[in-house]
Amino acid sequence: MASAISAWTPERLFPVSLVGSYPQPDWLIDRAGLASQTPPRVRMRELWRVAPEWLAQAQQDAVLLALRDQEATGLDVVTDGEVRRESYSNHFANALEGVDLDHPGTTVSRTGRTVPVPRVVGPIRRRHAVEADGVRFLRAHTTRAIKVTIPGPFTMAQQADNHHYGSEADLALDYAAAVAEEIADLFAAGADIVQLDEPYLQARPAQARDYALPALARALEGAAGATALHTCFGYAAIVKDRPRSGYPFLAELADVPVAQVSLESAQPNLDPALLEALPDQTIILGVLDLSSEDVETPAVVAARIRRALAHVDARRLIVAPDCGMKYLSRAAAYGKMAAMVEGARIVREEVAG
Repeated sequence: MASAISAWTPERLFPVSLVGSYPQPDWLIDRAGLASQTPPRVRMRELWRVAPEWLAQAQQDAVLLALRDQEATGLDVVTDGEVRRESYSNHFANALEGVDLDHPGTTVSRTGRTVPVPRVVGPIRRRHAVEADGVRFLRAHTTRAIKVTIPGPFTMAQQADNHHYGSEADLALDYAAAVAEEIADLFAAGADIVQLDEPYLQARPAQARDYALPALARALEGAAGATALHTCFGYAAIVKDRPRSGYPFLAELADVPVAQVSLESAQPNLDPALLEALPDQTIILGVLDLSSEDVETPAVVAARIRRALAHVDARRLIVAPDCGMKYLSRAAAYGKMAAMVEGARIVREEVAG
């Protein structure tokens, strides 16, 4: 595995974390409208229910709600719930220079839909820090370890309509340079962990094999703290099917210079033996099936953790949902988090005893 700096170390076995997102309040965003479409790739300001002059204040209130839920249920690593974003990727991708915001392009999504996406008309450059203020706000309101997520360069290249670069590989490398600048600012702002979201590694493994690894290496170059990579098969509310054969782009992740790799395990019923393909990195193990509002029991969560222990050392496991919890109800998300924390406690005591 390529070397990875890791400044954050867990205080106990099986620390519990979100992958990133948490349900946004209905008073903040049109959740029904959000759920009725592919996650937005361009900005969709009409989804917000709060007037523009009050939106930032309302989003801060929503961050605190998400944070307090995570703290109340006992999570070790907290996020801002991504509540300021319409989707995991569009907030960052549309803040970059080189994108024509007034004339979006189109591409085919992983579900086969033609969707509006950023149209790249010039060199991709980062104008300013995008998520650093959010990290500073979160850092000021919790003493727990904090994680911030940003879209990875390969996925952003797949979600763009390229009218400037000679190849997708060149486009991805410039996205990577922008991500590297953002990562530096996120750690400087107080983040303990920075996670790159790269779902398209699994959606388009052939293209990933062509140029994803150099782009990821460039994005992570010089990272001053613990980094993670999340890859998945898409939000369960939108992408229903999970391949039973496992991840088509998994062993390659051992060469990505990240300390942690986040994988779905619960909904696809992942064969835990596949985790042996990543012998060095910490595994952020998905133990919550997000295709249903049904809340797992702690016993179910514990059983999912135990399955992995035959293939991954206990010191290399972080417990998490399969993916972002954005499309769940808040009640279901809270219940699932509480079950996750209790399930981790059960196995922690078994291992310690």
